[in-house]
Amino acid sequence: MLRRIELEVLATVERGDTISDLATKLDHSESYLSRAVADLREKGLVYTERDGRRKRVVPSDSRAVEVYQDLVRQHSHIDFPELLTGKSLEVLNYLDQPRTVAEIADLSDNYRNTINRILKRFRDRGLVGTDDGRYDFNADFDRLNEFARELVHHLHRQRLEAVAPNGTILWEDHEEFLAQTETEIDVENFHETGLAVFAAFDLLFLLTRHRYYLYSEDMEDLSPAELCCHTLLIDNGARHRSYCLLLLSRIDVDEQTLRDRAAKHGLEDEIEDLFQYLKTHGDVDDDRFLEWDEFQKLAAEYEIDQ
Repeated sequence: MLRRIELEVLATVERGDTISDLATKLDHSESYLSRAVADLREKGLVYTERDGRRKRVVPSDSRAVEVYQDLVRQHSHIDFPELLTGKSLEVLNYLDQPRTVAEIADLSDNYRNTINRILKRFRDRGLVGTDDGRYDFNADFDRLNEFARELVHHLHRQRLEAVAPNGTILWEDHEEFLAQTETEIDVENFHETGLAVFAAFDLLFLLTRHRYYLYSEDMEDLSPAELCCHTLLIDNGARHRSYCLLLLSRIDVDEQTLRDRAAKHGLEDEIEDLFQYLKTHGDVDDDRFLEWDEFQKLAAEYEIDQ
């Protein structure tokens, strides 16, 4: 996400520093610092101002930069740039609550050995501790989670604004985000989702003026399980729940796969309710579901047997 040299620049830069100033502070060549500053500028974390023949570097007003620089000032004895390289920020992103190594590995789709190694570094420096196998922050180091999340949000906003300036992020994790836009996006790594995609399963619904996209660098095809979760993230009301039920009734969605996707999106209870509704023929105490006979009529309109 950020290279060590980028973290070093963010930890060190003060408004008005030149490349030469940063090179002196960090003991790196000016050409090396120039490349790092260019990368940070592209990410919107710093900007540069011309002062005659010199170029001055200014930290952006991003919340991520503010939180990070506060941490560096408050804990100057800790080498944060060394600690936060590689997958460290990804691990911190999932420490919004006490979690086990296995839970973080599942949520982040990383090997447990990788998570163990990173958490051991944090524990050795007193940043985290364990209670009954769950890792949590010590003292005020929970701001590391705030930094990780603010940085992710900032970078996601940069990606979205580049293709849809008025777009809105509805959900995000370390690597992906779900966005609502009013314009079409035809750019690599943006995958259309939401009600428009139900047509691929012969389910045609009345669409609004909004369009929905998942940003993901790893995904090739949107799975029905992902589509179901995105639909609930877009709108968790009766209408969208009914559309998910139609999808689950029409095609064979692996239950465990859907539960895994639900955990990633924080929708475990909602997906459990969908399964219970179908298994019990509507015996769920929730007014966000149609009465069973009403749902049967809706399913019949789409030639789905119940």
